[in-house]
Amino acid sequence: MTAELSRTSALASRHTALGSGLEDWNGMGTAWSYSTDPNDEHDAVRERAGMFDMSPLKKVFVRGADAQAVLDHLTTRDLGKVTPGKAAYLCVLTEDGGIADDAIVSNNGRDEWMIVHGSGDTMALLQASAEGRDVRIEFTDDLHDISVQGPAALEILNAHCDIDLAALGYFEHAPATLFGHPCRISRTGYSGERGYEIFAGAAVITGIWDQLAAGGVMPCSFTALDKVRIEAGLLFYGYDMTADNTPWEVGLGFTVSASKGGFRGKDAVMAAKGTEKISNVCLDIDHPDMVEGGEALSLNGEYTGVINSPCYSHRLGKSLALAHIRPGIAIGSVLKVASGTLETTATVTASPVYDPQKTRTHG
Repeated sequence: MTAELSRTSALASRHTALGSGLEDWNGMGTAWSYSTDPNDEHDAVRERAGMFDMSPLKKVFVRGADAQAVLDHLTTRDLGKVTPGKAAYLCVLTEDGGIADDAIVSNNGRDEWMIVHGSGDTMALLQASAEGRDVRIEFTDDLHDISVQGPAALEILNAHCDIDLAALGYFEHAPATLFGHPCRISRTGYSGERGYEIFAGAAVITGIWDQLAAGGVMPCSFTALDKVRIEAGLLFYGYDMTADNTPWEVGLGFTVSASKGGFRGKDAVMAAKGTEKISNVCLDIDHPDMVEGGEALSLNGEYTGVINSPCYSHRLGKSLALAHIRPGIAIGSVLKVASGTLETTATVTASPVYDPQKTRTHG
């Protein structure tokens, strides 16, 4: 475990028992690998069910009469359309219209909202948006998050839940009791499969994890998470998007509600539409393994971009990557891939490469 860790998951002992070294992500020890084969973990998510400890994500409650107004200023979505029991994926922007973070905002009703974000600047910008408003902000590490993903997730969870999860729509959430423990269950995830995120306190999260494991849900590492999310074309902040990118450049224009009132970065991001410098794409790389990341891409001898998030998908038999390239390069184009240790080619391919119609996620 790294000495710099400032946050601890109540599930840390479960991860070390499975072979994790508790590597750092977002200040918390995270299972980047287990003793199990990440390909087997990948198979579990695609064929039955796997679970990830997503507790390193930061959970922040925003409460009070001005909570919605504060979050509307902070984020790109029109939260007036996010009624109690619903959630939305969105961006948090800088004043210059770059992506400071991505997040999910949930409306818990009664002027209580929850924003779940990763390693970006959401907290500082939230506090700035809240200045002078009737709002209370609470960051909590007591609340943990297990993400159960896969085609059997509904069946497994519903057998031990006091609400009918089949009635919970995509990006809906509800308080529930699971295995006798209080929690909130959200139909969200990061896998390209139907899945659910279970938010529960530190006192009960290990009990939920153990019951899920006993029920055949496979613990999965972040190495496996990279495989499923790259196949599904899902972005990771700090790799596939940064403050140097606008939502238009990385395929997140759908998160920008242009018609809503002022929000941080609105003028800049609207002015940037149509002036994109990069495009986020998926590559099918001519290589028998995962590449390292950071490789330069070129077309007809001209530099055109860089590889950001690579993986090897044994299920598809492909070396894949998410990359930033110059806009206007057509799907099917073949790019040169080069680094100090590798020289090969890659084909620009439609994303997502897995379940392009997203029927498994939304069905």
